[in-house]
Amino acid sequence: MSIENIQVPDLGDAGEVEVIELLVSVGQSVEENDSLLVLESDKAAMEIPAPVAGIVKSISVNLGDQVTSGSEILSLEVEASENSEKAPVVDKAEVDKAEVAKTEAEKPVAEKQEVEQQATESVSAETESKSNLIEVPDLGTDDEVEVIEIHVKAGDSVAADDSLITLESDKAAMDVPSPIAGVIESVSIAIGDKVKTGTPFAQILGQVAASPVALSPAPETKAAPTKEPVTAPAQQAASQPQAAAAPTTNSGKVYAGPAVRKLARELGVDLSLVPSSGAKSRILKEDIHAFVKSRINGGAVSGSAVSAIPDIDFSQFGEIEEVPRTKLHKLTAVNMHRNWSSVPHVAQFNEADVTDLEEFRAELKPAAERKGTKLTFMPFLLKACAKVLAELPQFNVSLHSSDEHLIQKKYIHIGIAVATEAGLVVPVIRDVDQKTIWQLAAEVIELSNKAKNRKLKPQDMQGACFSISSLGAIGGTGFIPIINAPEVAILGVGKTEIKPVYSDGAFVPRKMLPYTLSYDHRAVNGVDGGQFVTLLSKLLADVRHLAL
Repeated sequence: MSIENIQVPDLGDAGEVEVIELLVSVGQSVEENDSLLVLESDKAAMEIPAPVAGIVKSISVNLGDQVTSGSEILSLEVEASENSEKAPVVDKAEVDKAEVAKTEAEKPVAEKQEVEQQATESVSAETESKSNLIEVPDLGTDDEVEVIEIHVKAGDSVAADDSLITLESDKAAMDVPSPIAGVIESVSIAIGDKVKTGTPFAQILGQVAASPVALSPAPETKAAPTKEPVTAPAQQAASQPQAAAAPTTNSGKVYAGPAVRKLARELGVDLSLVPSSGAKSRILKEDIHAFVKSRINGGAVSGSAVSAIPDIDFSQFGEIEEVPRTKLHKLTAVNMHRNWSSVPHVAQFNEADVTDLEEFRAELKPAAERKGTKLTFMPFLLKACAKVLAELPQFNVSLHSSDEHLIQKKYIHIGIAVATEAGLVVPVIRDVDQKTIWQLAAEVIELSNKAKNRKLKPQDMQGACFSISSLGAIGGTGFIPIINAPEVAILGVGKTEIKPVYSDGAFVPRKMLPYTLSYDHRAVNGVDGGQFVTLLSKLLADVRHLAL
């Protein structure tokens, strides 16, 4: 047995960083790559793993300490064999005295031998199979997702791009392919586990890694920065104080990590009002979710006199059943409540005469069949809205959180609401203004099918400038859609009806499309809303204007 002093690895450009969580205690056994503690810089939080397996003999740091690269953090009692094989971080005081005493004449010879050895190892690494860790690729989000299927087991041979696991987020399911061909040596996750970008989940014996994001040498002894540390509940309870009893306005610095601040921005939460449950009053993601939940339930916040809606025992009135809400339903509720509460909505109602457009669409039906697609009304609506956004760029903006300026977008991406069994999703069609009606028709069908089969990826639902929610044939003369912030407008489309329209001294039957434009009155004025609906009706009444 020997004692190894574990040090903070190279932190790159970061200077001093703070110890925000201790994940082990004296006497605890740890395996190689088990997390020891969590550090936080101005930009990221990172977990420091154990370079070798052993027993924690002493801990040299406390919560709140500032450390730098090379700072000693703890000591491990390890087996002598592990010490020689794993080659962990070595105390500089134990460097071989014989190496220090090398003569100047011997150095060039030794350096030449070292260069030749490295070159030999490099060539060998390129030609031989080796063991690599497979990591979850970039998911386009910092949130954790659930493992719902595992397609391989230890001993299985896989080809490059074969599916290894299936992950499910709040809005979509996605397969994770193998980055290389090889043999699966081990799988370190189970169905139901939560993972995120960068989480290692399998080890594969194969050729040199094709992608540094999805594959890395196994095992690494250097910690990779993570967006937000994940700590077991028991560890959190041991190292964190009790949550504050009520929200208080923080006049000083808010203590929260980068991932927590990003989540707060996305949900429109003022961190100074959020009670903290982390060490040293650190705000966690769980605190943000609890705060938002209290607002949705009408809880008293920041001096508000509004109390939560009480739960009622409905079984006293008859038979009941408790039906759990899906993740998507709950997430949609949070977003819709936030948007309705924080955005001053104005609704502009109008109708468009789409008689000629519907006749034109019917004429194109044979051409659509030859192309193997279906030409719905949506591609024309997308094209018309893109034209209006180009003509009225004040609708293609987002408000900066400082309220000091607007973000003017030079691209036109439009989201379309799609109803699924799990809930409502809004896939985004990009560069609508640059695509033909046929291209838009094919993309609408493709994204709608992916949405209904829960195959949308996070990036498929990001970046919209404007949204369209169409009830289509469902019915209804109109509705007021809720703006999908940070967008500043959304179009709600009703069911087309035949109505008598007075024209040339007589009433004639025309197909009229009712729609509602909801817009954020902080960014868009009433006159802008009037111009939008007028131009949109003109374009839908005569599609020839779309070509101008």
